[in-house]
Amino acid sequence: MYKKGFLFLIISLLGMSAFSQGVATNSLDTLTDVQKYYRAIHVLAMLLLGFGFLMVFVRKYGRSALTATFLLVSVGIPVYVLIKSFGLFGGAGSEIDTLILAEFAAASLLITSGAILGRIKMYQYLILGILFIPAYMLNEWVMLDGGFGLVAKGGFVDTGGSIVIHAFGALFGIAAAISLTTKEEMSVPVDTDFTSDRFSLLGSMLLWVFWPSFCAALVPPELVVHTGMNVILALSGATIATYAATMMFRGKIDAADIANASLAGGVAIGSVSDSASFGAAIIIGLLAGLLSVFGFAVIQEKLQKGLKLIDTCGVSNLHGMPGIFGGLAALVIIPNLDAGIQLTGIGLTIIIALVAGWITGLIVRAFGHRKQPYQDIEEFAVEE
Repeated sequence: MYKKGFLFLIISLLGMSAFSQGVATNSLDTLTDVQKYYRAIHVLAMLLLGFGFLMVFVRKYGRSALTATFLLVSVGIPVYVLIKSFGLFGGAGSEIDTLILAEFAAASLLITSGAILGRIKMYQYLILGILFIPAYMLNEWVMLDGGFGLVAKGGFVDTGGSIVIHAFGALFGIAAAISLTTKEEMSVPVDTDFTSDRFSLLGSMLLWVFWPSFCAALVPPELVVHTGMNVILALSGATIATYAATMMFRGKIDAADIANASLAGGVAIGSVSDSASFGAAIIIGLLAGLLSVFGFAVIQEKLQKGLKLIDTCGVSNLHGMPGIFGGLAALVIIPNLDAGIQLTGIGLTIIIALVAGWITGLIVRAFGHRKQPYQDIEEFAVEE
């Protein structure tokens, strides 16, 4: 009898221990999800406030730029979530991870819209979003989940989305711009003024502040702080390099360079934000800032004339080249990285983005065209 009582006591204690451990594990998972939720809200602030104000630099298109940002985020996130809920492109994960991944997709969509900003009607932004998200998800699935077996799952390194988010969005936008740009638009200047430049700089600062949360949104808890510090260091390096480079190439400080190229460090550090050393992060930021300003000051005009397109926000210089640079930097930063897989992933992303972007541009163009590019007055009730 005593033996049975002792055995019952042992079993009860073991059961209580297991129950306590289960509660602790669930509590830890819940705490991790809550922390991810906070970072998800930071990312949402980037999308609406950061990207929104960054794109109001066009003097007479501010109302439209902010409204388009609202609409693109509002269509991008739900479309991503719904497609995931149907089990397509790998199916849905946890709710918070799905939300963050949807925000990443919306960020890439906003990058794409920057290339054609001011040259499509408001409802066409909605069409763009509906067409863009499945293409983005296809590329994401191929690069990160081993879709079609083209890229080994886990072999492609892109923690903060230098390739999957930034380069894809930029190249998609450039290809769409090829389809959408008209001869008449090539001669229309993209006007700015003191007020629009100041708001654009405000948007850049907001992006700068929240970018660490963007790159750290899905990393393990033990790597969040290191990732955030790397992003801050890379952004700092890019900002310093931007000031030096804009003086070197232009002789005076150019507001567009400061507003855009200062963020290039955040773009480039993305791929290795959780693993680079502090010194490497600073160097990546410095080189990315220099590369971005060189793109704005030297390459953009030649690119636009050569391809007969307009890249309104210069996304090829902020997100395209620095994004690809970041993906290539992983070859140097990550020990024992399979170079073949990394290069294959970068190459496939470029191909998917260009083909899908060109086709999407043709479809969007079929739904009409603006009579007055870069003008709120065509669709908004504004004062003359």
